[in-house]
Amino acid sequence: MHDYDLLVVGSANADLVIRVERRPGAGETVLGGDLATHPGGKGANQAVAAARLGARTALLARVGDDAHGRLLLDSQLAAGVDTVGVLAGGAPTGVALITVDPSGDNSIVVSPGANGRLTPADVRAAVSLFHASRVVSTQLEIPLETVLEVVRNLAPGSRLVLNPSPPRPLPGEVLAACDPLIVNEHEARVILGEACVSEEPADWARLLLAKGPRSVVVTLGADGALVADGGGVSHVASVKVDAVDTTGAGDAFTAALAVRLGAGASLAEAAAYAARVGAAAVTRRGAQESYPTAAEVDAL
Repeated sequence: MHDYDLLVVGSANADLVIRVERRPGAGETVLGGDLATHPGGKGANQAVAAARLGARTALLARVGDDAHGRLLLDSQLAAGVDTVGVLAGGAPTGVALITVDPSGDNSIVVSPGANGRLTPADVRAAVSLFHASRVVSTQLEIPLETVLEVVRNLAPGSRLVLNPSPPRPLPGEVLAACDPLIVNEHEARVILGEACVSEEPADWARLLLAKGPRSVVVTLGADGALVADGGGVSHVASVKVDAVDTTGAGDAFTAALAVRLGAGASLAEAAAYAARVGAAAVTRRGAQESYPTAAEVDAL
């Protein structure tokens, strides 16, 4: 019996958000709305999203010993996340600078801060969390060597979900552990590099699968997602909603998919559920505060 449905290893940031009529071009200044500060970071977002859905969730991350760090800890505890793995100190809490335009699209610049100090040694010290977790999810807002150590500390029978964001080339050892590798269109192109010889997302999914992951999910925004494994490639439809803010929607999708896989769903079933969770998230402003409960997803 696992103590946790999901262990998230990743980043925790303070999101500093400004709404703008349009995002600035190079060398341009635009006026925006009032600055809002929210708890964020891909790791912290995924942990909150999973806990809101009722999953027993733990977070392994590093924050600063500062006000932003306390904000992040409070948000995790409020959602019901076990924060025994959240370390404090070593650098200021990471910060994401986010602009959101009227369509809900966002642009993000991240200062990693303490996220960059989450080390392989921190992972090894938390090995008991790995052995207590059914599924482990991670991203690339922490050092790549730390992600590699996550792979090496997976418990037998557990499952790794990786969203390679921000994208970079990945070692074969990491790719081989992914089940699934979850990418959007931009991430797919970066991971494939010169192998990206097609403009068709279904081809990207097949090419990514050939690189070694056990399964692949390519998210397509309003067009849904593609799932690929040894059985082939299939399309998962999206849920049509009026998007208000897409910040953190991908993290909600990833968390929901990981939780459903841990509960025994097939990849396609998990992706369909995750699409509904992501759709619910974009109908509200912000990241963590936009994440739905399981009842709200069922209603959608």
